[in-house]
Amino acid sequence: MLTLHDYLPSQNGWKVRVLLGLLKIPHNTRIVSIFEGESHTDAFLALNPAGAVPVLELEDGSAIAESNAILTYLAEGTPLLPSDRYQRAKIMQWLFFEQYNVEPVIGSLRFWTLTGRLERNQAMVAGKREAGARTLAALNRGLGETPFLTGNDLTIADIAIYAYSHRAEDCGFSLADYPAFLAWTDRVRDAIGPGFPVHLYGIDPHAGA
Repeated sequence: MLTLHDYLPSQNGWKVRVLLGLLKIPHNTRIVSIFEGESHTDAFLALNPAGAVPVLELEDGSAIAESNAILTYLAEGTPLLPSDRYQRAKIMQWLFFEQYNVEPVIGSLRFWTLTGRLERNQAMVAGKREAGARTLAALNRGLGETPFLTGNDLTIADIAIYAYSHRAEDCGFSLADYPAFLAWTDRVRDAIGPGFPVHLYGIDPHAGA
């Protein structure tokens, strides 16, 4: 059986949990204690040299890291990753956009906000906020004509981008400023359905270290 090495507050992990649930793929879950350093042990680094969750361990012991790579692997052969060459390229476009513009911008600001790290990262906050506003504006433009990012149907691109972007209000963005984007978050939420809670970070006791 597949094993997902996960950390519940991670929205990168959340993406994979959602897809496993939607596709009804049986799996085990192993929680990794991030703040206690478990992701940097020799055993975990053998699964992912970068020392980050999530990691999907396959039945034969081989492993796939990086959440969007895991989504692509799991969705192969399903409507969430169409076989059409153009559609797949558009999905890849948005997956790359997510890892360059969403996760390291909105995801970082959200993490700093919810773990008491804003002050220690103050020099980068203004730039991240500007980049986050540009990201949400780009998504708003991209969703002006279609219900989902690549057309009329939900794909892994929507799941990937929704993970962090729909939580942008956690770090001070107003989603009402982006009406097409906000309407899309409702559609994605409804398509995914209940059963995939977002686990908030607590204040990190080591935040000032």
